[in-house]
Amino acid sequence: MSDGLDSGMNEPGSVSYLSCVSHLWKEWVGLGDLEDYLSYLDYLVWVFTPLVIVFILPLFIILLLYLSILFLHVYKRKNELRAAYSNNLWDGARKTLATLWDGHGKIWHGYEIHGLEKIPDKGPALIVYYHGAIPVDYYYFLAKVLLHKGRTCHSVADHFLFKVPGFRLLLEVFSVYHGPREECVKALRSGHLLAISPGGVREALFSDETYPLLWGRRQGFAQVAIDSRAPIIPMFTQNVREGFRSLGNLSLFRWVYERFRLPVAPVYGGFPVKFRTYLGDPIPYDPNVTAAELADTAQQAVQSLIDQHQRIPGNVLRALLERFHTRHKEE
Repeated sequence: MSDGLDSGMNEPGSVSYLSCVSHLWKEWVGLGDLEDYLSYLDYLVWVFTPLVIVFILPLFIILLLYLSILFLHVYKRKNELRAAYSNNLWDGARKTLATLWDGHGKIWHGYEIHGLEKIPDKGPALIVYYHGAIPVDYYYFLAKVLLHKGRTCHSVADHFLFKVPGFRLLLEVFSVYHGPREECVKALRSGHLLAISPGGVREALFSDETYPLLWGRRQGFAQVAIDSRAPIIPMFTQNVREGFRSLGNLSLFRWVYERFRLPVAPVYGGFPVKFRTYLGDPIPYDPNVTAAELADTAQQAVQSLIDQHQRIPGNVLRALLERFHTRHKEE
């Protein structure tokens, strides 16, 4: 019986029959289509994974900001009793967060700051800087000033930031204003450091890897410096546009901003490129200079830092490779 069965199974007709049955079975259960689908799915994962990553990394910065806010809330509760006996409730919180951001800058961007000695140990100064898509470089700068100079640098931010849920405590603790000129003058006359980006949100959204300054005819910051008799210190961070980039130049997002003043343009990146912040020579107070002239001088000073320290157009790969190269002494 077994010999007959074996010989029957080896006949060409039987093999053809089994192949036909196997083919029909695959078609019936859809195995052929399933293999195609899986192959196509694998291709989509390969294509879109990098895109997903570069849009997720900016969210990490937002997450870090909210973790900072959470820490402040915890710190506030923990020190409620101590608040009655101390006028510096938030000093420990600020220094702890500064250490956190300083560590993030060192690890992720190899962050460096050149010219920190130009920030005065006491007395007022107005720092004006180029605004990246996400000003994470400015957070690192604030941390350096607090840790190495022992000073809290007050900041001017756009109104919309004060409407972001949960941000108010963070803004209050780090002395962030929405920009009334009188409040800025008061801070400088009180001997504080103050920083402002004249380009603001517009520069964050619509500037690009060619690093144009989008200050328009803004002179308010210059008038603040004149009224408070404070020097202006220009500042620029190399490769800040290679760390994070904005899609704000797409017509839809530009229209939304111009029409509703909503900065809703997507930001992508989070690339661990090399960041170097450069501080220029202070522009001293001169009673004979007008606000328009001072604003123009300050803009030229920031532009000079860009021209000297930034290769244009910016390139993400080149900025990544700079993590492994030492800059020449002249920079």
